[in-house]
Amino acid sequence: MNLVQSRTQSGFGVMGALVTLVVLAAIAAAVVRLGWVSQVGYAQDLQGARAQQAAIAGTEWGLFQALRGSWTTCGTGSQNLDLRATLGFMVTVTCSFTQYNEGESSPGVARTVKVYTIDAVACPSATGCPDNTAAAGSTYVERRRQVLATDKASDE
Repeated sequence: MNLVQSRTQSGFGVMGALVTLVVLAAIAAAVVRLGWVSQVGYAQDLQGARAQQAAIAGTEWGLFQALRGSWTTCGTGSQNLDLRATLGFMVTVTCSFTQYNEGESSPGVARTVKVYTIDAVACPSATGCPDNTAAAGSTYVERRRQVLATDKASDE
């Protein structure tokens, strides 16, 4: 009689071991997935920081070009700043300005001030930004920065 009892109970141990293996495999798969998602998130965060730095460089470059007077197309077009060798990003920089008469610099002579708007868009593209065809990919990162500046000091 003992022999019959031991045979019927041996199947329950196999079932328990099988359930344990399935649960452990599910936990291992979840850990692997979590690690992969973490790596992707870190890579996108790093690309976002690089894109932000490229956009900052684009606005600084645009301000330099506009305020030094060497940007002859300010208000009519954009220029590309190629930072692919250092940061991996192309920056499209657009300049526009509005001219104002602000008081008088001397009696009867109006003081004119230009207010520049520099807009920089950075993205990992070879042609320019924004790149709508590349934006559908999961590795596409884009940052935009816009600054305003004037060509005159406030105490003049």
